[in-house]
This record gives sequence, structure tokens and C-alpha cells, in this order.
Amino acid sequence: MSKGGVQFNVDLTIHEGKLDAFRTIARIMIAGTQKETGALAYEWYFSADGKRCRLIENYKDADAVLAHMNGPVVRELVPKLLEVSRLDRFEVYGDPGPKAAQGLAGVGAEIFPFWSGLGR
Repeated sequence: MSKGGVQFNVDLTIHEGKLDAFRTIARIMIAGTQKETGALAYEWYFSADGKRCRLIENYKDADAVLAHMNGPVVRELVPKLLEVSRLDRFEVYGDPGPKAAQGLAGVGAEIFPFWSGLGR
């Protein structure tokens, strides 16, 4: 990830018997996010037992984060996803910008500002 980029790592636990519903909502979220030009990666990973999911999102910059947060994927579909799962951890790497940071903090996201490193 570059210095200006922003990454989300989101851990979810899927409610018992709700894996199919969770995956249906996730597919719709993927299709919506694919239309966002500033969304560079939006990858879903499931534990072997299908009870947990990790979502890894990468955005070009703070503007792309804000566009995603204000778009239909977050506004309309995240509430549906949280009806069939529980948010366990939400970490943000990089600077999401002040407006997005306020919204992210409101849902319990922990923000880790970029310090130093190498990205290619």
C-alpha cells in the first residue's frame, strides 16, 4: 500500500445458519464496489468452517474512502450484512481523511496512521 492509500481490515462472525444470506449480500457488495474507481481491492476470505470472514479493502486515497462510505454499498448493504453477522474488529491503515475518520470511529474502527515503510 502506498503512503496515500488506505486499507481496511474487517473481521466478522457469521450468525449460525446465515452463511448463504451473508454470501448473497457480500456478492452484491462486491458488484457495487467494483463500480467505484477509487476502490483498488475488495477481497473476502472465509474461515474453513464458514463461521468467520475477513474483508480486506484497499482505496486509492481519502477521497475514495469517503466516496465508498457515502455510497450505496455502505449505506444500504452494510446494515443488511450486520443483520446476519457481528463486527468483531475493524482496523484502518493510513489516513482516511477527517470526515471518514469521524464516521469510522463511530462504528468502532481503530485507525493506524502511516508512519514509514516500503510499498511497491
